[in-house]
Amino acid sequence: MNYKPYPSEFWTQIEKTIAELKNAQKPLIAAFDADGTLWDTDLGENFFHYQIDQKQVPLPENPFEHYLEMKKINNDPRSAYVWLAQINQGKSVEQVRKWAQEAFETIRPNPIFSEQQRLIDLLKNHGVQIYIVTASIKWAVEPGAMALGLGAENVIGVETVVNNGIISETPVLPITYRTGKVEALLAHTKKTHPFFASGNTMGDYELLDNATHLRLAVSAASRDDRLFKTEQELATAAKEKNWMHHRFI
Repeated sequence: MNYKPYPSEFWTQIEKTIAELKNAQKPLIAAFDADGTLWDTDLGENFFHYQIDQKQVPLPENPFEHYLEMKKINNDPRSAYVWLAQINQGKSVEQVRKWAQEAFETIRPNPIFSEQQRLIDLLKNHGVQIYIVTASIKWAVEPGAMALGLGAENVIGVETVVNNGIISETPVLPITYRTGKVEALLAHTKKTHPFFASGNTMGDYELLDNATHLRLAVSAASRDDRLFKTEQELATAAKEKNWMHHRFI
């Protein structure tokens, strides 16, 4: 699919900001949400569908509906996000990563937003430390990071404790949703805030608000997509706060 390119002034602003930070010898850190921000799909849910279809782990009847109902409990989806990691309890993390790569390879066409790939490449060329901070399970998002030329170490996501290579049911805290994204990111950066952050929904609001210089809200959901409302809410917030915003379609 052809996506709208970023305007030229966006690239000018990015280059100018990086140059200023380099001259001031400031640390260069950028943070991105994953699903709907870097690619036009949800890698966490894609992996869950793959696990359902391949019967890789024990699951309740109507597992995807079960997951959606869990997300509604107390209007807090965090337990549902963690559950998608916990269902892999007893499996080796090596096995789950292999399954996640296989699941990613089933997605056609390539779901990565070309302008985000271009932005990642630019940031890497300038020596920027890049983090993908996601409410999806970390292992499901790692293949997307690698497709962008990043590594598993660049992904901060929902996961459970791994003991001797085996996945447990104990959540790793904080859970990377809303304020948890910021907490987890700052734990990785030794409390250094990113100069740039990008996301697509209100679940990313705190991540963008935490950036010191540039914030970019993006969207691509169609009107009948369940993400459309929350993407529009973030776009509205971006306009009110004078953040950058861009619609890919």
